[in-house]
Amino acid sequence: MTPQETQALIEQAIAAAQYAYIPYSRYAVGAALLAKGGQRYSGCNVENAAYPACICAERTALVKAISEGQRHFVAIAVATRDGGSPCGLCRQMLFEFAPDLRVLICDFAGKVHHDLPLRALLAHGFGPERLLEGA
Repeated sequence: MTPQETQALIEQAIAAAQYAYIPYSRYAVGAALLAKGGQRYSGCNVENAAYPACICAERTALVKAISEGQRHFVAIAVATRDGGSPCGLCRQMLFEFAPDLRVLICDFAGKVHHDLPLRALLAHGFGPERLLEGA
């Protein structure tokens, strides 16, 4: 990714956070996921009074991409007010499709707090190849 592409992805994640529905936590998260073909999918977190029904920004972007036929991803930018990291469930869902995904964790000012591969965020991740071993 070029520096310009990286910046555009970060800006899209920041913009997506503006649509977050967060009446309970008041913690907005935006994500922008870059597919191998150059398509970008954004998402925000959506809370619900029944907490298990909530969905994170990262999974929103991923599900949008998957539902439109994408299966290969290059990078994701995640934006929060303080550079918060993706939760474990988001890490696992992303790992299913892109263990080597580049993860940019930034704040709403655009400052990148972390730029690392997903494998570093989900050490010893469990992927689909584990289920195929011995089959």
